[in-house]
Amino acid sequence: MDDSSTALPLRCVKPDRSHGSGMWELAKKTSLDLNSAYKYIMMAEYFADTCVAAVEHEQVVGFITGFIKPDESDVLFIWQVGVDPGQQGKGLAFTMLRKLLQREQCKNVRYVEATITAENKASQALFKKLATSFSTSYAVRETFPEEILPGNARTEFTYRIGPLPLSVQLKGDE
Repeated sequence: MDDSSTALPLRCVKPDRSHGSGMWELAKKTSLDLNSAYKYIMMAEYFADTCVAAVEHEQVVGFITGFIKPDESDVLFIWQVGVDPGQQGKGLAFTMLRKLLQREQCKNVRYVEATITAENKASQALFKKLATSFSTSYAVRETFPEEILPGNARTEFTYRIGPLPLSVQLKGDE
């Protein structure tokens, strides 16, 4: 039997501008705060080293946008993690985060931060799993109270995971 027509496996790649609109389309399908399409294209263009696109059948089925904090070069701030509803519960978010942290550009990252609402149990679980994978701790603090956020936005708490080892090798990786 000819397997040339079989599906391409899911790949986690450094995004480029061509992935930006797919990231935006995916964000629209999730409960993420939707940013402009331009923001996703800009992240893929200018912050590709600290972003990930999970691609299957040439479609973006997951993404992470993040950046190294300007005043803390050892902190990777994760802005958004988006996973297609059909891919949720399969460990894709953790896989993308692991692959991101293994990049050369993240070799000096000792801490990972993200802001998460109290209602976002999936993101809380993701970052707690990251801490467990590194046998390190995490701290949570209120960062952006709902009083300063517009609309119906909820209070955002910063999750800070670390310190991470300088040479990232998660449990279970070979």
